[in-house]
Amino acid sequence: MTEPRHAAPDEEQPQVVVNDRRRIDPETGEVRPPAHVAEDSAPVEEPLVAEVVDEVAAELKTQLDERTADLQRLTAEYANYRKRVERDREAVINNAKASVASELLSVLDDIERAAAHGDLTGAFKAVADKLVSTLAKTGLEPFAHDGEAFDPSVHEAVQHSTSPDVDGPTVTAVLRRGYTFGDKLVRPALVAVTDHEPAAAAPSEEA
Repeated sequence: MTEPRHAAPDEEQPQVVVNDRRRIDPETGEVRPPAHVAEDSAPVEEPLVAEVVDEVAAELKTQLDERTADLQRLTAEYANYRKRVERDREAVINNAKASVASELLSVLDDIERAAAHGDLTGAFKAVADKLVSTLAKTGLEPFAHDGEAFDPSVHEAVQHSTSPDVDGPTVTAVLRRGYTFGDKLVRPALVAVTDHEPAAAAPSEEA
């Protein structure tokens, strides 16, 4: 039988190398770099790093500008939407008020006729004054009076005459008061209109 060979005391023993391939360092708990990355790898050149940083910064600025423009556009659109909704709401309210006021115009005509005949007295006058004041506060305004220029857009002529005492078409009598509500014409005024008529030439005296 062959006995195992023992190395001589002076003979050099082969060195055993153990490669630790664990990704986590058991002593520090940190992740180890990949084995194929050399520790003495050359660092990235600074000009290249600066160029990459500039490109990224430029891209981020572009995106920020685009988002800012989008936000500004949305803000402007929302502001316009709110204004439009507010205008529509006010128009609906004003139209409703004008509709109610127009239903009371005949009552105002009766009050005006009663006042002209001296019948607007006592408690009836107090109620009439309160009604007229309330309608005026809502925006209902009467118009048309004697001596003002005739305006076909708000006056409706039902009588016509001529006179040398006027310079042009003039309202000489108001037969029914007109009313406006804000900028809206609720009812035109019925008026008598007098046009200018040149005075007749004086007859010449005979010699």
